[in-house]
Amino acid sequence: MHLMQFRSLVAAALAEDLSWGDITSDSIFTDEMGRAFITAKKAGVACGLPVAAEVFSQVDPCLDFTASFRDGQEIKPGDCLAELAGPLASILKGERTALNFLQRLSGIATAARAAVVAVAGTGAQIVDTRKTTPGFRLLEKYAVRVGGAKNHRFHLGDMALIKDNHIRGAGSIGAAVSRVRARAGFPLKIEVEAATLEDVRESLKAGVEVIMLDNMEVGLMAEAVRLVDGRALVEASGGITRENLQEVAATGVDLISLGYLTHSSPALDMTLNLVDP
Repeated sequence: MHLMQFRSLVAAALAEDLSWGDITSDSIFTDEMGRAFITAKKAGVACGLPVAAEVFSQVDPCLDFTASFRDGQEIKPGDCLAELAGPLASILKGERTALNFLQRLSGIATAARAAVVAVAGTGAQIVDTRKTTPGFRLLEKYAVRVGGAKNHRFHLGDMALIKDNHIRGAGSIGAAVSRVRARAGFPLKIEVEAATLEDVRESLKAGVEVIMLDNMEVGLMAEAVRLVDGRALVEASGGITRENLQEVAATGVDLISLGYLTHSSPALDMTLNLVDP
């Protein structure tokens, strides 16, 4: 991920916190210098350290940020992720914004890593969805990759994904696929959402490349995989939790898309503490 891709996100986050200054830090400190450590309070996967470094750089270029871990590394409670040195007021001005990025992204990476480990050996790949925080998709999908999972669509132009409302509006799966082929061009990869085995059959007849099994119970999902028999990639989606993930993977699906990775993964708790003079 290139620095320029998230610099504007950092600037917007800092503007949210510092548009009116920091009345507390600016009242207490003038030119005092000091050090601080960012420490993990829970085990997980580190993610967002370059973003945190950018936060402090934008707050004050005089701050020195030294990371002790790289994104993607496992961390445990008590691990020091980074050390800061410079003006105390500047460290405290960037504290919350940096921790917000680090905790959020590390939480997503941790959840993605757990999902990947859970399906290891099954042949299923874990992918994310577009259920992301508005404006922060780039970072959240980056965190998914750091955790070892894959990205699905970044935006609506990535591929054609015909969902239930598209099918309802077009009248049928076949009609929807035909319109996409005619208007978007044949080389475009098409995925269709299927809720029943009849939907799967119609999708196969239309020659789509990917079939998404939407909110199917596990037994029906396994039957759908047998019906497809390698003629298309099969994606499981909807109603998949940490608890039933392995059961879903065992059906033989190729992809498992998990909305919870980006819409509800808990933040990984961290803290920033100044070092006593």
